Formats: sequence, C-alpha cells, structure tokens
Amino acid sequence: MDDMNFLHQSFDGSLLTNFPPIIIVEDDKLLGLSLKKYLEQSLKLKVLLFSSSEDCLNYFATEHIKENPFCLVTDISLEQGSDGLLLIDILKDRGFEFVSIAMTGFASVETAIAATKKGVFHYLTKPFELENLKKLIIQALQTKLSTVFPKEIVSEGEGVFGNHDRRLPSKLKIERPTVEDSFEGMIGRSRAMKEVFERISRVAKTDSTILIMGPSGTGKELVASAIHRLSGRNQKNRVSVNCGAIPGELLESELFGHVKGAFTGAISNRKGRFELAHGGTIFLDEIGDMPQLLQVKLLRVLQERQIEPVGSSENINIDVRVIAATHRDLEKAVQEGKFREDLFYRLNVIPIRMPALKDRREDIPLLISHFLDRFVSADRSNEISFAPLTMDLLMGFDWPGNVRELENVIERLVILRGGNEILPEDLPAKIFRSNPLATNQYKTLFELPDVGVDLKQILSDIEDSLIRQAMNRTQGNKNQASKLLALNRTTLIEKMKKKNLEI
Repeated sequence: MDDMNFLHQSFDGSLLTNFPPIIIVEDDKLLGLSLKKYLEQSLKLKVLLFSSSEDCLNYFATEHIKENPFCLVTDISLEQGSDGLLLIDILKDRGFEFVSIAMTGFASVETAIAATKKGVFHYLTKPFELENLKKLIIQALQTKLSTVFPKEIVSEGEGVFGNHDRRLPSKLKIERPTVEDSFEGMIGRSRAMKEVFERISRVAKTDSTILIMGPSGTGKELVASAIHRLSGRNQKNRVSVNCGAIPGELLESELFGHVKGAFTGAISNRKGRFELAHGGTIFLDEIGDMPQLLQVKLLRVLQERQIEPVGSSENINIDVRVIAATHRDLEKAVQEGKFREDLFYRLNVIPIRMPALKDRREDIPLLISHFLDRFVSADRSNEISFAPLTMDLLMGFDWPGNVRELENVIERLVILRGGNEILPEDLPAKIFRSNPLATNQYKTLFELPDVGVDLKQILSDIEDSLIRQAMNRTQGNKNQASKLLALNRTTLIEKMKKKNLEI
C-alpha cells in the first residue's frame, strides 16, 4: 500500500477505505456484530468479521494482499479450530504485516505473558468498554503501523505518555507471593521455576555432583544453598569459591591449601576450601572460568576424593559434595577446547538449568512484591506504587541482568522515589527506552514539500521543542527530562546552554 495515499486523506465522515482495515475474529456472533458496528461508526474504518480462525485464514488465502497491513482483533479462546494466539502465529509465519489485540474472558498473568510473547499489542478482558477498544486500536495503528488518523477520530485516543489518567490500565498487578510460590528463599510460580524446585527436592538427599547452569543473576547460588540445606550434610559447612574472581596462580592454594614455605608469603600451613568443607558441601561458582591447568587437578580430586596441598607430597582424604555453577555454555567451551571434556562429564552428573527472567515473566510481579517487602521501611512510609504503563514496561523489558538486576532497580526506586507512584520516566533509561513507541510514530509526521526544506534548521527547531516539552513536563527537573529524551544529563545541560534554553 502506498502510505501517501491514506496518511493525508481528508475526512468527510465516510469510511476511510484506504486505511488499514480491522479484522475481528469472534465466535460470539452478537458480540462480534456489536464490535463491527461500533468500530465502523466510530473509526470509519473497514471492518471484517469472522466467527472462526479457519474462516479468517481462508479469507487471507484468497482475498488479502500481503503488502496491505491490518489490525487483528481476536478472541483467544475460540470454540472451533485454532485459538487466537495460534492464529497470530500462522499469520506471522505467512508473512502478513499486522498489529494484534487479543480478547479473553479469563484474565490471568499467564494469559498476558503468552500474549506478550506472541507480540500482541495489548489484551482486553471481557467484558470491556467499547471506547477502550477504540483507543487501543488507534494506539496500535499509530505506534505499530504509523497510521495518521484525522483529528476528528483520534481526539480521544491519541497519546500514551501525555495524560496519565487516560492511559489504559494494565491487567498485570503486583501480587504478594503465596506459600506455594516460595521455596527455600526463591520465588517463582512459572512452570520453569516449579521444575527447578522439583529437581532440587529430588537431588538434595543424594551426594551426586550437580552442575547449575544459567545466565548471571538468575540465582544459581540460591540453588546451591537450598540443596545444602535440604541435604543430610546441612549440619556441616557449605563453602563457596568464585573461580572467576580469584587469580589463577592463587586459586590452587585457595582450593587445596598450602604448607609453610610452599611459595613466597606462605608463612604457615593453611587449609584449602575443600578441606574446610569436609563432611559438607563445596560450591564452585563460575567453574567455566577455571584455568585449564587447574581443571586437570580438579578432575583428579573428583575422581580420587583426595587433595594435595601446594608444596606438600602428602594426600588428604576428603568427603565433600560438589556443586558447580557457570553462566557459560560449557558444551561449546568443550568443543572450542577451552574446557576439558572429561571434567565436564564428571561435573554434569545432575544438571539444573536456571531460566532467564525474560523466560519467566509471570514471576516478575511476585518478585517485585518480594523485593518491596525487603526494602520498604517498617512503617511503609517509603512504599512505592507503579503506574499502569510502568508495570507494562517492567514486564516487557528483557532484563539482561535477570533477577539481580530487577532487585537492584526496585531498591534504587525505593531509595530515590520512596512514597511516590513510579512513572515510566522514573525508570532507568534503558528500561524507559524499551517502550513500544520507539520512533515509528514519527516516520510520517512530516511531508517533504516540493520546494524542499532547510533540514538543519528544522531538526534544530524540533530539538528545541522537545527539550522545552520535556522540561515543562518535569517541572524543570533536568534529571527526569534527560530520561524522557534518552540523553545523558550533562548532554542535555550542554544543549540547553548552547541553545540558550534555560527554562
């Protein structure tokens, strides 16, 4: 479709036939007809109604051109054929360009997460106000398909950040973890975490070697602690060693100990971590960072259950349960010759894989509540709440630092914004920048006139305008304004001084 054919079409009250159409898939005929009639009258867009996903797919197979974008409004649970989320997958696989809104009569965090993973713009819980659906469709077409509506239509639906009272409420709420959601200091309701909890319960009573894998910040040390507490060794020591934090030349002594005079500075005999953990558990964190020469010695210890302190010729028998952890892909490291294959198989007796936080988003509201209880004062005077869109941004962020990063963000917000509602612009810049608006809504904001433009001057004027808006919106708070503009605070100050924009 040629964008210029519909972006600047005048509005005379008739159907805007050159705009992206709306496709409704709803098996409740009465509801479907009501939606179709309302949207045709209020948005003046072409609306097609189908009672099943099969009817919808048949239409696309025979009538619709792939180059034409559209807005899909589908029920998640359909009595016949594929459900709404599967329909979205099929249309994506077939290369159609569209934005989707899901409807459901059974709201839950799990439903929201499933819809988010499909790329659904938003989901509505039945029953809902027709006006809310209209606003959602306007926002979806504006932000995802760069559609520019006539002002007569968009007057009540435009803007996402501008008026907080008119934002659509998020269905994702902070929820206090129940007893079933907590396990040995860990929080999780997702299937992935329940599987981790079950695996821990099964292996804790054994003495088998365990390898915990997963990205940094997912709680691998918490798993090791839980295994030790639930084991028969819980009355003995659990000793931890970060193999990546200790220089290679010192790590051997840390693990196996040394005798007096073994090297410069060895003024007395010293027990190593393995000996200190005798009868208990040793946790070898970041095992993937261990130097290869030391990997050979560790393999011998695991095989023979004996250690040889540095500088000594005598072996010491040890009885320890070994738990190792790594954020690295050890199988890949083995293939690349960076990790010994025989040691990998010796460690990987029972693997436990910790999921990234982005793969268990349904646990985020529980974790936020858990961290708030930890950081908020006893009198709750510095308690914080979250605006609907803020919660959506927290749920949609990929969290490269995982649970540890979420914990740090909540602690920072409680300290810096305690007692307030947290707005999107209060979030760290990288989270705030992850909002779905990006730059799509600006791509068709201007049309190049035939006579051309002074691009440098126009861009300077736009920059001036946005800086003024950001400063006005934040009542002159440069720190908050810089977040709205995704700039460093010093950069914003320099720009304002250069442009003489002190407000």
